[in-house]
Amino acid sequence: MSPTAGGGTTPTDALAGPAARLGFSKGMVVQELGWDSDTDDDLRVAIEDALDSDMVDADYGNVVDAVVLWWRDEDGDLVDGLVDSLTDLVGGGAIWLMTPKVGRPNAVDPADITEAAPIAGLALTTTAAVSKEWAATRLVTPKSRG
Repeated sequence: MSPTAGGGTTPTDALAGPAARLGFSKGMVVQELGWDSDTDDDLRVAIEDALDSDMVDADYGNVVDAVVLWWRDEDGDLVDGLVDSLTDLVGGGAIWLMTPKVGRPNAVDPADITEAAPIAGLALTTTAAVSKEWAATRLVTPKSRG
């Protein structure tokens, strides 16, 4: 049962939706790379609310549970960006590659992501629309066969 009469959602609840769908939860350490003035601030706030802390930056210097990588077509070589984002990622952690949706300025062709992931040693698992302008692609290191 919902503790609120009518079970309605508040604006904050609505924003928490994408962050929860991405698997972020309280206590995780998430590194944010590629932030710029065009990133989705509502999504960023929702992620930090789910974590109950701020995301850390590239200078953090310790292992992180996940990486949020904002990437645009003009940002250069995607393989290099993905490899760089692995630097502090703990084994089993995920990279959430945030790219402008198809048709938006600086959109990244989904085929480029599919091609870049294995070169960077990653496997693509999930893609989700997380905001009006941005899509998220979950990348993980493949489980080793042994």
